[in-house]
Parts: sequence; C-alpha cells; structure tokens
Amino acid sequence: MANKLRSQEWFEEPGYYGFSRRAWLRSEGFGADIFEGKPVIGICNSFSELNNCNAHLRQVAEAVKRGVWTAGGLPLEFPTISLGEMFMRPTTMLFRNLMAMDVEESIRANPIDGVVLLCGCDKTTPAQLMGAASADVPAIVVTGGPMLAGQWRTRRLGAGTDGRKLFDLFRAGKLSEEELDEIEGGIARSTGHCTVMGTASTMACLAEALGMTLPGCAAIPAPDARRLALAEMTGRRIVEMVREDLRPSRILTPAAFDNAVAVDMAIGGSTNAVIHLIAIAGRLGLELPLDAFDGISRRTPWIVNLKPSGEFLMEDFFAAGGVPVVMREILGLLDGGCLTVTGRSVRENVESAVCHDRTVIRTADQPLTAEGGTVILCGNLAPNGAVLKQTAASPHLLRHRGRAYVFENVREMRAQIDREDLPVDKDTVLVMKSCGPKGAPGFPEWGHIPMPKVLLKQGVEDMVRVSDARMSGTSFGTVVLHVAPESAIGGPLAAVRTGDEVLLDVEKRRLELCLPEEEIARRLAEFTPPPPHYDRGYGKLFLDHVTQAHLGCDFDFLRS
Repeated sequence: MANKLRSQEWFEEPGYYGFSRRAWLRSEGFGADIFEGKPVIGICNSFSELNNCNAHLRQVAEAVKRGVWTAGGLPLEFPTISLGEMFMRPTTMLFRNLMAMDVEESIRANPIDGVVLLCGCDKTTPAQLMGAASADVPAIVVTGGPMLAGQWRTRRLGAGTDGRKLFDLFRAGKLSEEELDEIEGGIARSTGHCTVMGTASTMACLAEALGMTLPGCAAIPAPDARRLALAEMTGRRIVEMVREDLRPSRILTPAAFDNAVAVDMAIGGSTNAVIHLIAIAGRLGLELPLDAFDGISRRTPWIVNLKPSGEFLMEDFFAAGGVPVVMREILGLLDGGCLTVTGRSVRENVESAVCHDRTVIRTADQPLTAEGGTVILCGNLAPNGAVLKQTAASPHLLRHRGRAYVFENVREMRAQIDREDLPVDKDTVLVMKSCGPKGAPGFPEWGHIPMPKVLLKQGVEDMVRVSDARMSGTSFGTVVLHVAPESAIGGPLAAVRTGDEVLLDVEKRRLELCLPEEEIARRLAEFTPPPPHYDRGYGKLFLDHVTQAHLGCDFDFLRS
C-alpha cells in the first residue's frame, strides 16, 4: 500500500478510542484480521422501497461486496436518503442538495478509504456525484439500470413517454378506463429507472461519459444478471483505486465535463442534465457556462434513436453497444486522453467498441440530426438562459410567434387546462410562472404543460410552452424550460400577460417577449414577490441559498 489508509486514523489511534472503535466493528462478527491493511470500502446505497428505480439496489450491493472481499477490501454498506421521483412532493429536486450533503458528510465522517455509489433514479445519480466530488476520496458509480420495456397487448411501451401519450388519449376519450388499467399494470414491469432516454438514463450515461463508471455500465437492464457481474467487477476495482489514490478530482476535469456534454448531445439526453452537470462541476470549482452547452451542441450530431426523441428503448441501446459505441462514434469531438476509473483513458476504454444495430446508434456521418439534442436560448425573456430539447420538439414550431395565454402558477394551470372553453388555438403560446427554484418551490417537473383538452379533441398534438420549470426527461414537445432568472424573483417572465406576443426562434437561439423594453421594465417595477414558502428547517435553507437554473441550483455555500 503506497499511501496510508484513511481508515487507519480511526482504527490505529492509540489509547481508548482506537481500542473501542475496533471492538465496535468486531461486534458485527468480524475477526481481528480486518484491521491488517484492508481498505474500508463504503457502499453508499440509495435503496428505498419508496423509490422503485432503486428498490433492487440491496442485491446490487451484495454483488459489490463480493468484489471488494475478493480484492482484499472490507465492504461496509451505509444508507443515505433516497429520492423517488414518482412519490416525493413537491419535487425530488428540492432534496437533491440535501442528499448530496448526506452523501458528502457520510463519506467524510466515517472511516472510509473508497466508496461505491449505488444510484438510479433521476436525482440520486447527480446527488451522489456531487457529494463524492466534494468529499474527494476514491469513488466509483454503479447505476441501477433501466427497467424492462413496458408491454400493452402487442405494443412495447417506454415508461413516462408512452404513459403521457396514452393518458392524453384517455383524456380525449379515445381510451377506456379498462384499457388504461391494463396499461397501468404493464407499463413498468420491473424495478429500475425509466427505459427511455429520460433523466435517469441520461445521468447514468453521463456518469459513464465522465469516466466515473466501468465501461458499459449505464445501459444494462436492471434485472439483467450482467448488472450484478459488473457490480462485482466494480467492487474489485474500487480496492485498486484506493491503492492508486485515484480520486474524483483527477477524473472530473474540465475536459471530462466537455466530453459529458458532447455525449449528452449525441444521445438526445434530458434537459435536466444541464443543471446537474453544472452543479457537479461547481463542486470542483469548475465553471460550466450555458454557452459551452450550446457550442458543443452545435458541433455534435444526435445519433441515438431513443424515445422520447426517437423510437427505441434502453434495452435496444444496450444490445446495440451502449455508451462506449456512442463515445467511439464521436471520439473526434472528445478529449480521448481523459482519465477514467479504469485507470485508462477514454480512448483506451472505447476504441474497440462495436455497434450491433445501426438503427439504434447511427454513425456520426449519418446522424439523425446534425446538431445535438439540447439548445440554449437567450433573449429579453431569458437573459440568463433557457433550454429546449429540439430533438423532441415539432419542427414546424421551432420558429414561432404567437399570443401568450398565461397561467400565474401551476394550480391555475391545472384548474383550467381541461376547460372546454379555454381560449387557445394551435398558435397560442402557453406561459406558466412561479415554477422555478424559489417560486414552486424546488424547481419541479411541471414544465411539460399538458396539451389543453380542447386542442386534443381537435387533433392538435403540440404547441409552444414556456415556463421557469423543469420537465421530466421522458417528456416531449416544443417546451421551453429553465427560464432564468425565474419569475418569482422578478425575472422577465413575471412581466408576461395574456395576449402578449412571444417569439421562439431556435435557429437564432432567441426567446423574446415582443414588447418595448420600457414596458417590460415598467411591469417589473410593479412586481411584488410572493411570500416565501418556508420559514424554518431545510425548506428555509433551500430558499435562502439555492442558486438559479443557469448556476445549477446548488447551494451557494457548497460550490467550491
């Protein structure tokens, strides 16, 4: 062992406390030989039965332990809070930073020489990466993997994406309650995260692209035995990483983040990746401006044909070759020299990857589109930026000017969206306020404003929607998100009124409120911020310290 183990500070301390710590660990049934130079490997497990995406991670943890024991380490599993996207109110994003703090402090406070991060659901992967980056002990990620493809009669379903489409058919009276019940029983057939290129799949892919997982980790289906085999390999590898003192700060470099952004664009990843990558980078003192995302998007082709932008599912992506194939296809756009958890470079990891299905992963010279999935918009309505997933938008709406119909908050939207007399048409721009980090609170996934019922019945399937919210990565449509600064703190979105004209021009990356600047300023001068949602506890901490969307929505005191 080249370096003294961190855990030895706990167990080799002379006097009573060294003795008592060894005794307390031996109370779990370990022999005295566990203190003879074995690195302690923490297994940071976000298992929870309130989080179906992560409900299988106990079994994954056991596989990691096998690997750690085989390599001569001592595996000790510990829990952190788990963020279940479907169940937590008002949104898991309110608690991402809390989980990151939990991970960081659990690593820092305990006798851990290296850590394996077990995650899956949307916010659990970035939260663990943020915490591990701040703690900076050797760390490696094992994501939980996508669930099996859903099934309804003869139709394969992607949880989230197809669920929204089918529920809209139900709202429009085109599906019966019995048919909806059949779909409910078959759309999510196993544990694991959504099997489309939603936020969970995207963040699993980006953890791999950053170099923080073993190659091929992201796409293996959750119930597949090969995920357990990879978990065991990861357990072996983390022991070696401790001996090499290979820390996140050596892997998560500026070039690694540029690589991850490029992969995000190539896979047509979730818009939420923008926020999470900025937050992870901020923990290392690295700036990752929105301009970088847009610049990389302009030169990176979209090549992965997965829902919600395309037609296939994560099982198909895995069979086609997964992230290593994507990185090999765009290797000329990446920094192939970046170090990864394997101890080898990106180029060494992916240069032999072989694609097995070109209908799922295209070549870089025959892409689905020449540009990447996400674009960054600016303009007088979003001076600090906004995002749009152009690969999931309607081409005819990418340049659009229409009159706004404004919802002041999500409650107003939900109360009105199914009105038969809602005064909207296919050219209307739906605008929703008070859905940002402070306004909602917590920056929830409310941005995929449902199509008004009156338009669904007319056969209208998409319209421009604008808000300061996020949306699920499984969502689709011409939806502008993350408008910053948010309306609740007096951003320009607060000035929009029903009847105002809004211009979206994706090619020129513009989002404009078509009013004179003096009128916008006059309206904002009259704006009164809403009262805070919390006056105590974690909620107050969040409101007092959360940054805006373009800065990653981390706490200001946690950015390095």
